Amino acid sequence: MTTVIAVDLGGTNLRAALVGSDATILAHTALPTPTTGLSGAVITAAIIARVEALLASPEGREVTAIGVASAGPLDLGRGWVTNSPNIAFPVVEITGPIGDRFGLPVTLINDARAGVLGERWAGAARGSDNVVYITLSTGIGGGAVVNGRLLLGMDGNAGEIGHIPVDTHYNLVCGCGFSGHWEAYASAKNIPQFFAAWRKAANIRRVVFDAGSTRAIFEAARAEDPVALAFMEVLGEVNARGVSSVVVAYNPEVIVLDGPLARYYGDIVIRYMEPRIDRYLPLPRIVVSSLAGSSPLLGAAAYALDKVAGGRGI
Repeated sequence: MTTVIAVDLGGTNLRAALVGSDATILAHTALPTPTTGLSGAVITAAIIARVEALLASPEGREVTAIGVASAGPLDLGRGWVTNSPNIAFPVVEITGPIGDRFGLPVTLINDARAGVLGERWAGAARGSDNVVYITLSTGIGGGAVVNGRLLLGMDGNAGEIGHIPVDTHYNLVCGCGFSGHWEAYASAKNIPQFFAAWRKAANIRRVVFDAGSTRAIFEAARAEDPVALAFMEVLGEVNARGVSSVVVAYNPEVIVLDGPLARYYGDIVIRYMEPRIDRYLPLPRIVVSSLAGSSPLLGAAAYALDKVAGGRGI
C-alpha cells in the first residue's frame, strides 16, 4: 500500500495525517494554525514539524509524497498561499521549503478543491462525476468536479464561491475587502456580524442568547427562539442565493456540505435554504458530509497519490 502525508491548512486549525492508498487514515495530528510571528514562515515551520512527527512514526517509513490542502487564494506557480482572508500572513511558502526539507514530491491544492476529491474518493459523492463540495467554516469555499474532472482554473483558484455576491442591501464587508460576498454573511466566522446588521435593520432590541456566537444563534434556532428563527429565514435566503449560483455554474447531481457549521447544524441550514434555491435547473441532491471533517485531508492525499502515479487525472 502506498502511503502519503496529507496536510490541511485552515484559518483555524492545521491538521496532518498519514493516509494510505485505500483512503485509510493511519495517524493524525493537529494544532491551532499559527497567527502570530514575523511572517508566514511560522506556518511553514509548523507544517514541517507535523510532517517530521508523522515520518517518525512506524507507519511513516514508506511515505512517497506530501499533499497540502490550504485555504486560498493560491499561487500554484510558486507553491504559495497568497493573501488569504482567513490566514494571518500575506504569503505562506509551501512546496519549496517542504520539498527541500524532506526530499519528497509536494503538491498544493485549495482545501475545498481537496474536499471534493475526498468526497469522491471515500465520501458522499462516490460514483458521481458531477459534484460540488461546499465548506461552511471560518470562510466559505467550494470545489467542483464536472464530467469527472476536477476544475482548478488558471492558478488553482476555480471555485472561490465564498466570494459570490449575494447581497446589496446590508453591504457587509468580506475579509477579502469587498462587500456583499456570501462568506461575509454565512460563514461560521461572520454570521454574528450578519445577525447584528439584520437585528439593527429590523429594530430588534431584546435577544436572550449570545448574539456574538454562531453556535449560540443556531442553538437558539434549534430551541425555536422566535428571533433566531426569523434570522434563519434571512440567512436561508442568502445561502440559497449562493447555492443557486453554484447550481447554474456547475450543474451538479450532488452538493456535499462540510465544515463545522454544516456538520453541527446542517439540518437547519438545509431546511431554511433549500426551499429558496432557484429551480431554473433541477435541484441536486444536497447532503452533509459523513467524513467528520476529513474530506480535505483525504483529498490532499488523493491529489498527491495521483501526481506520484504520473497524473492520470482525478
